[in-house]
Amino acid sequence: MFIDYGSKPPTKAFNPPQTAHLANYRRVYAGSESRVEKPVSEKAALAKYLKTYEALGAKHVVVKARDNETTFGIKIRNEDVAAYCRKHSRFIGFAGVDPHKGMAAVRELEFAVRELGLRGLNLQCFELKLAINDKRMYPLYAKCVELDIPVNIHCGINFSTASLMDYGRPAYLDEVMQHFPDLRVCASPPGWPWIEELIGVAWRHPNVHIGIVAVRPKLLTTEDAGYRPLLAYGTRMLKRRILTGTAYPMQPLEDAYREFDALPLPDDVRRAWMHDNAARFLGLV
Repeated sequence: MFIDYGSKPPTKAFNPPQTAHLANYRRVYAGSESRVEKPVSEKAALAKYLKTYEALGAKHVVVKARDNETTFGIKIRNEDVAAYCRKHSRFIGFAGVDPHKGMAAVRELEFAVRELGLRGLNLQCFELKLAINDKRMYPLYAKCVELDIPVNIHCGINFSTASLMDYGRPAYLDEVMQHFPDLRVCASPPGWPWIEELIGVAWRHPNVHIGIVAVRPKLLTTEDAGYRPLLAYGTRMLKRRILTGTAYPMQPLEDAYREFDALPLPDDVRRAWMHDNAARFLGLV
């Protein structure tokens, strides 16, 4: 039993036409993405996707909307995410809103949660061209606390050469938590190349979680890959703060969970990473 904290269903609603700002992602992830089978139709792809989660025993899967209209003209609509989650009960949806839209974004977030039933907020800072601590985000952080929902924040490197790496610095999250200590945050991906900086932020702030998402799990045990501190701290003082996700279709679902299973984790830590931490973070327990 596990909770996949990050996945993208193979439907048009979740995969709008890509703009040039993400082209470099396809180069970087070409090896992993090439291992994902490409079914002949959307219907076949979705059927296989759902069947795989059933076979793997997934309890829940988190899917996320995005609103980057101001910067890159891309939007995965909250209404579409909510409709998908209503149809497929295993899935939990996060809203996406655009901080550049000011109070309209705050109102949209409240509508997405109270009326559409979405369970969190997703902010891809590099696509918004805003640092984590940009004050245009603060009304949304405040609304998340008011609504008692978590926020997913892209943290660490991004591979878009149309945006800056710096937007994802974990140190900026430290300032946010100073101002919003009750905010429940998952920083994912897990902060590379500032892994230890993110660990420090999470150690300082008990509401900060780290999502091992959009990275192959085996890299946590690979010499010189830069992710090994996550094992050292994630099995001890941060063992209740690690979440795991596949970032499908960046890698095959079966392969991702085979690699998670192969990590040298004590049984209680494995259950925490794969299920219990996410269940608590998402307010399911």
